[in-house]
Amino acid sequence: MNKVLIIDDEDQLRGLLSRIIGLEGYEVFQADSCKNGLKQLALHDPDVVLCDVRLPDGNGVELIAEIKRVKPLVEVIMLTAHGNIPDGVQAIKNGAFDYLTKGDDNNRIIPLISRAMDQVAKAKQESQAEIPVDREYSFDTILGSSMAIREAIALAKKVSVTDVPVLLTGETGTGKEVFAQAIHRNSERAKKSFVAVNCAAFSKELLESEMFGHKAGSFTGALKDKKGLFEEANHGTIFLDEIGEMAFDLQAKLLRILEAGEFIKIGDTKPTKVDVRVIAATNRDLTKEIGNGHFREDLYYRLSVFCIPLPPLRERVEDIEVYARAFVQYFGAKMKKKGLEIHPDYMECLKRYGWHGNVRELRNVVERSIVIAGEGQLTEDDLPLELRRPVPAAGETGGFSDFDMANIEKNHIRRVLQHTGGNKTEAARLMRIGLTTLYRKIEEYGLGDK
Repeated sequence: MNKVLIIDDEDQLRGLLSRIIGLEGYEVFQADSCKNGLKQLALHDPDVVLCDVRLPDGNGVELIAEIKRVKPLVEVIMLTAHGNIPDGVQAIKNGAFDYLTKGDDNNRIIPLISRAMDQVAKAKQESQAEIPVDREYSFDTILGSSMAIREAIALAKKVSVTDVPVLLTGETGTGKEVFAQAIHRNSERAKKSFVAVNCAAFSKELLESEMFGHKAGSFTGALKDKKGLFEEANHGTIFLDEIGEMAFDLQAKLLRILEAGEFIKIGDTKPTKVDVRVIAATNRDLTKEIGNGHFREDLYYRLSVFCIPLPPLRERVEDIEVYARAFVQYFGAKMKKKGLEIHPDYMECLKRYGWHGNVRELRNVVERSIVIAGEGQLTEDDLPLELRRPVPAAGETGGFSDFDMANIEKNHIRRVLQHTGGNKTEAARLMRIGLTTLYRKIEEYGLGDK
């Protein structure tokens, strides 16, 4: 049975749409906010989403981009108020299939959903074909000339031709997923699926369902069997980002996959066999997590058969200029500001900064600079205030405390939200994190009014 998710905070309208759509034989799920919508998306894996423009915790137009990022094959239909055509047009630009005007378009609902379902079926059929090797993820495209990054690339090249598990370690923003993609694209599994999951983006229950799948009736709301990401990645590679955030009891299920190539879905009694290469990544010291009782020692030894540490940017200052010039060229062309030069003072500010967010933060800073810069040259005035004055690298001051890091992250999120005018999807994109993670951070730091 095809599934439809309705995201709307109006209970009466949501109920009416559910009845209309349900009578046509579709399985219907409901959510009343962006946050709950993303949870239902992960839990039920719908084919089509109907999403309101105005939601209590965000903008539906922004939400579309996140839905398409997390579930590219899902089709989204925007629900707009009467006469609000610009929102509908913007929704389509963000990836929506089409839009409906509330109240006036009831006769269009079912035909439109039917067409969207046809599009989903076609896309799924095409996705079953072998995935072409993408040159974007070759090792040659990983920037940097420092000895530290060249050593990491050399290790990754060696392990890519094997099938052993890989553990990528390093601070946030050091490029762990880029390395994971390159290892996969240069392996014998290159033409099969590469599936990435951020273990910190889901609650324990949702992560278990997302990774391993579930049987119908195994818990409230589980109306149909669901295939997990390990099955989606069968014969390919699964990338488990932020593995240190995985709940302790879920680690046992992952260990079984590594040791026996099988797992048991939620609510099932029979094991499911899979052939998947596992690449994991963490910004935590897993040996300390083992000592604290938060991470399984046996799982650590299985994952760390081949460990590749990725150095922070502050330890390879010579690479900062390489990245900065590449980002200027890329974003300059994208924003039609070609030929931008970099003033020496601008580059000096970049080189003396601590870069706690590493390459990801550098990319965001350069992108922001190009947005606000005039023609011709990037100057020190185009940088955020904290980069215009000397800030020692963490290693020069004995490291940031947890309190310092939390304040840095909080202020960074606040600045980005201010820069995007409160557009959470754009803020998440600039920070290279998922929208779910951003909502969690906003709640954690009390930034809900931003």
